[in-house]
Amino acid sequence: MGTAMHFEPEKLICAILYTDEKAADAAISRLTDAYGAADLISEPYCFSDISPYYDSEMGGRVLRRMLSFAQCRDPQELAAIKTATNAIEQAAADAGNRRVNLDPGFVSAGRLSLATTKNAGHRIPLSDGIYAELTLFYARRAWNPFPWTYMDFKLPQVHAFLTQVRGIYMQQRKLWLSSD
Repeated sequence: MGTAMHFEPEKLICAILYTDEKAADAAISRLTDAYGAADLISEPYCFSDISPYYDSEMGGRVLRRMLSFAQCRDPQELAAIKTATNAIEQAAADAGNRRVNLDPGFVSAGRLSLATTKNAGHRIPLSDGIYAELTLFYARRAWNPFPWTYMDFKLPQVHAFLTQVRGIYMQQRKLWLSSD
């Protein structure tokens, strides 16, 4: 019989969809107030070039940026973090339309997992109507998709950003493992 252990801390990230730069900046400010300083923020790219899915709801061409947070966190917090990001989305909404869409997740040595409110066969229930999705896995020195991986998470610039995040995480992990 195996012995249950505490989860290792993981690197919190958040992917942000937006049409209004000021709304995105305000969301980032609320995120850093809640989860601490960001240690990496990606350049924006045009999500609408990949999919027009959010264009109507968000009122224009949608951009995406990603950020990672300096402090690693317990991955058990994912459902609570998604609930908090949903509240940030609602507070920023205008006439019922989202101005930002926040997708939090965790990067570890071997995976990117994202939180979602949408149930599907490949998603694991966490709590309070929040699910976890294994979005990418890291093997052979590269990020690898699954059949369900969102199209933009297959982009080279997303993989490059996540590789930087993973590199920071691996350095942080090395420090805390050497201090045990």
